[in-house]
Amino acid sequence: MSVSYKKLWIRILEQDMTNTMLRERVKVSGSTFSKLKHNQYVSLEILERIAKELDCDIGDIVEIAKEKKKQ
Repeated sequence: MSVSYKKLWIRILEQDMTNTMLRERVKVSGSTFSKLKHNQYVSLEILERIAKELDCDIGDIVEIAKEKKKQ
């Protein structure tokens, strides 16, 4: 399985917020934000803080997708 933060980037745009604004508001390090940009795992605590700032549920900013099986 893989993680995708595509919903997060859409949500940020919908709220007329920049990535930098969100990063500063939730006090996320640059390296952690880089992980988000590259669809890597981050802690649930970080996702919770982001969801609270964006006034949404975690499922509104992250999704788990099954990887396609190779035949």
